[in-house]
Amino acid sequence: MDFAYRSDIGQQRKENEDYVGVFKNAAGINFAIVADGIGGHQGGDVASEMAVSHMGYRFENTTFSEPTDAVKWLAAEVQDENQHIIDKAREFSDLNGMGTTMVAALMFNDEFLMANIGDSRGYLFRDGQLQQLTEDHSLVNELVKRGEISTEQARQHPQKNIITRTLGISPDADIDTNLYHMQPGDQLLLCSDGLTNMVTDEQLSQVLQADDLTATQKCEQLIKLANAAGGFDNITALIVAVDGEVASK
Repeated sequence: MDFAYRSDIGQQRKENEDYVGVFKNAAGINFAIVADGIGGHQGGDVASEMAVSHMGYRFENTTFSEPTDAVKWLAAEVQDENQHIIDKAREFSDLNGMGTTMVAALMFNDEFLMANIGDSRGYLFRDGQLQQLTEDHSLVNELVKRGEISTEQARQHPQKNIITRTLGISPDADIDTNLYHMQPGDQLLLCSDGLTNMVTDEQLSQVLQADDLTATQKCEQLIKLANAAGGFDNITALIVAVDGEVASK
């Protein structure tokens, strides 16, 4: 299993408020996470770094090896980290209103757990097909679900940056978790909306199916595409490539 990630400031922003990491616990389970900071004068980068570094550190000290235990751990961790971010924002006035999105994947023997809060996304690329596994917690996605706007209209909607669920800001932080079977040749893509707002699903698929590129090169190519399209936001891409045999329980 190969993990690779890249993060870029983009073409328009002065700071990179995305944060990304890959961690392993005592049982050998891998935890990949991307966070996209929002709000506050300088707070977005603080909130995203807090979420990744704190949760990553605590994950490394866990011993669980079963997805059911991971779901319970994630739910509790998200609530705890949510309160930590809120407390930090109250402590420092320039961090007021900070928060972060989060998308994460935990890799088990023949299964993986995908989790998210906010509009950072998780995708599965399998047998030449790209599937979005996460649901955006955003105003425009609610409008799409109600049939009020199309998916294409959502990409250009003036309120597309309004997030309905985050870590920080609100005392309630509920994370979505779903368990999937894993197959040899699968690729998972975790990314901030700085990628998906700039790059189409077709372009994502073209890069992921390029057999002559390593996972690291694919991350670099995705960032190049987003920057070439305008790079209006920070851009982060993390790829998990499942090669060889998938272990069974």
